[in-house]
Order: sequence, then structure tokens, then C-alpha cells
Amino acid sequence: MKKIMMTLGLTMMMALSVFAQQRGGGERPSAEDRAKRSTERMAEHLGLSDAQKEQILNLNLEFAKQQEAQRAEQRQQGEARKEAMQAQEEKIKAILTPEQAEKWEAAKKERREGDRRRGRGQRGGRGEHSGQNSK
Repeated sequence: MKKIMMTLGLTMMMALSVFAQQRGGGERPSAEDRAKRSTERMAEHLGLSDAQKEQILNLNLEFAKQQEAQRAEQRQQGEARKEAMQAQEEKIKAILTPEQAEKWEAAKKERREGDRRRGRGQRGGRGEHSGQNSK
């Protein structure tokens, strides 16, 4: 059983990395399609019986659906965070004088450009201020 679970985990990781690389501009395959594809690869490589294929397909489908739900939740959290930041910005701008607001905008722009130079674009790379040791 441990071998099956380990193989399943490795196969899912490989499948997900392949899908991530192929995402380009097309739509993401459905959970069912990803589960079927992953199961077929395992069946091909491991010579699974029909009963094993059915069990692994069910596991793969459950996993793919969980992944979809987590992605949707992360998107919603990101949108909520963005809205909260915009609200915070508007409140700050209401307090500042026009000259202060102009300075503040210039400082934010400079900080964003510095982040890009250090490889910390909008997706939050691992620059010197990411909380990780660089040693």
C-alpha cells in the first residue's frame, strides 16, 4: 500500500508539473481529464489491473477536485487582499495633502521598480526582503 501511495504521489507531482508547464494560453483541463490522464500514465508504467485503475482513478479524481477548490479559494483570497489594499490606499490618500500624496506615489513606484530589479515582481519572488536567509 505504501508503494502505491508513493507512486501515486510521484505521478501526481509529475503530472501537475507537466500541466503547469503546458498551461501557456489554453484552458486548464478539467479535474476529470487530469485524473484520467494521470491514471492512464500510471497504468501504462505500472501495468495496473482494471480494479487498481478504478481505485487510482477515484483517488486521482478526488485529489484533482481538491486542487481545483484550493485554487479557487486562493484566487478569492487574492482578490479580497487586493480590494483591502486598495481601500487602505484610498483612506491614506484622503489624509495626505496633494504634495504628500505625490511623494508617496513616487516612493511606491520607486519601491516597485527596485523589487523588479531584485527579482521580486508581482508574484513575490525570493529577494532580500522575503524573510528568507540569503546565506
